[in-house]
Amino acid sequence: MPRLIATLAALALSLPAAAQYPEKPLTLLAGYPPGGLVDVVTRLMAEGMKARFPHGITVVNRPGAAGAVAVAEVARAAPDGYTIVLTPQSALVIAAQMQDLAYKTPDDYDPFINLVAYYPMIAVRTESEYKTINDLVADAKANPGKLRVGSPGEGTSSHLNLEELMRVTGTKMIHVPFQGWGQSSPALLGGHIEALVAQPGELKGAVDGKRMRVLVNFRPQRMASFADVPTAKELGWDVANGVWYLLVAPKGTPAPVIRYLHDAAKSAIEDPKFSADMANRGIDVDYRPGATLRADLWREYKLHTQILGRLGMLRK
Repeated sequence: MPRLIATLAALALSLPAAAQYPEKPLTLLAGYPPGGLVDVVTRLMAEGMKARFPHGITVVNRPGAAGAVAVAEVARAAPDGYTIVLTPQSALVIAAQMQDLAYKTPDDYDPFINLVAYYPMIAVRTESEYKTINDLVADAKANPGKLRVGSPGEGTSSHLNLEELMRVTGTKMIHVPFQGWGQSSPALLGGHIEALVAQPGELKGAVDGKRMRVLVNFRPQRMASFADVPTAKELGWDVANGVWYLLVAPKGTPAPVIRYLHDAAKSAIEDPKFSADMANRGIDVDYRPGATLRADLWREYKLHTQILGRLGMLRK
């Protein structure tokens, strides 16, 4: 009985705050610099959610540590529903196992909705001698440690796709981590690296503008918007490490507040304009609520424990 009374008392104290939510602006963090896909999707989400936040939504870019800087800030924030982050799952299941962060596992924060999913691809400049991914792999075999391949950062899904590709093809390339597309694309176009692993939405404009050519897609099946690009799997390489973007709140955020945030975000991704914009960028709307999402994160967390362990990248 005392425990029941204490629980009811705590609930009574939290109800007024939750009932008044939102009574001030929402801060929505993005863990990558302006201009990249994380930033683009974050701002589209803010636009889609703003009708339910009369005091406004402020998007703040907190790049660094492959998205982990932004997630760590949210993990340390007050659990009041006014600071959340839009993050790739790599910052949650990969970076957390490589670095000493304010969060460790999927039980250290409240994931409340998955928004979209996509698979990275490898691209080169149109002037490149590599016309196919087999050309690139053949050169990497003939010249170990010569090819420089950029990614959005060490420990990202893009990086791990590259590492897995090297493993299954028996090649050695030089991984060059950047803070995002805003850095990696000029490096490729300037000839400072030979290839890069990037997101379909980032690559589409460069491909349409005849500045880049995509060699391989790590998606399990071909994409309609890149129909001529083969998948790694169809070439005999079992590499398909996908990326999800989800929203995360501090652990302990009141359930009514989480529900309000979830409903606002779900409404945003159900807008036909949002899904059309994502489709144009080669991205699938991939709705999953919090309970399903936490189970999925735990599955990915354990899978990446194996991958990172094999690469010697687990935090000691």
